[in-house]
Amino acid sequence: MRTMQDWLDSYSADHQNPINQRLHWLCVPPIVWSVTALLWTIPVPARFLQPGAWAVLAMVAAFAWYWKRSHRLGIALLLAFAMLAVFTGFLFNRLGAAQLRWLAIAVFVVAWIGQFVGHMYEGRRPSFLTDLSYLLVGPAWLMEKLLRRLGFRASA
Repeated sequence: MRTMQDWLDSYSADHQNPINQRLHWLCVPPIVWSVTALLWTIPVPARFLQPGAWAVLAMVAAFAWYWKRSHRLGIALLLAFAMLAVFTGFLFNRLGAAQLRWLAIAVFVVAWIGQFVGHMYEGRRPSFLTDLSYLLVGPAWLMEKLLRRLGFRASA
């Protein structure tokens, strides 16, 4: 099994261009939010679950993937997921499922366009086209950079 540092190093190798890196800072968080919001809008049996259950299930699965590879990043991303859940729950209650879904689709499309523009500058195709696990590595890569900027130890 690859370590988290292996994943991050590989991802970093595909993201050297400063414009691509900036676009990742601008686009990855909205993509994570938009996926969360889209999952939030999937109906659940009201008898057993609350709105957002699919999003929370996906967050738990992602957290498990992160935790297995890095407890530090797992906890940091779990906190980020919790903030996203609170924000998304607020928007769901405010906008309703249909409007939240359309907003999430728009954010998703615009953010992915930004990602692909960044990779045009990079001159490399996105990492997830070789392994879908890189869809989870992108947020971890940014979180690792954020933790370092905040003065937390650098190892994943």
